[in-house]
Amino acid sequence: MEGFWQHPLIETAGYFSVVVVCMIVFLSIFELVTKYKNWEEIKNGNISVAMATGGKVFGIANIFRSSISQHDTLLNMMGWGLYGFVLLLIAYFVFEFLTPGFKVDEEIKADNRAVGLISMLISIGLSYVIGASIN
Repeated sequence: MEGFWQHPLIETAGYFSVVVVCMIVFLSIFELVTKYKNWEEIKNGNISVAMATGGKVFGIANIFRSSISQHDTLLNMMGWGLYGFVLLLIAYFVFEFLTPGFKVDEEIKADNRAVGLISMLISIGLSYVIGASIN
């Protein structure tokens, strides 16, 4: 039975399943900390929210990609993925803090695409840094 769990198809399905659940949980956390309803705004055509949310999705997936490639157990992969997510969440708050001239969430909700784009790129860029440091 041990060989069954180590088969690449089973391992891939396991990693995929865990990452999808983590993605749902992490996006729900982002939904709680933003001052707008991500999916409602996206449904209404808010491109800025779509870009910012897409950056978060890409960032989370990229962190887990690195975690999967660097760790040989599901538990280690989840732990490092969670740690990477926390760092990405901190980056979200730092971005808001470093822009005292305006409120990032308010600008994104108002469909300021420049702010949505930079938010997306910050999430993506920092996910590469976080992913590279996972070992």
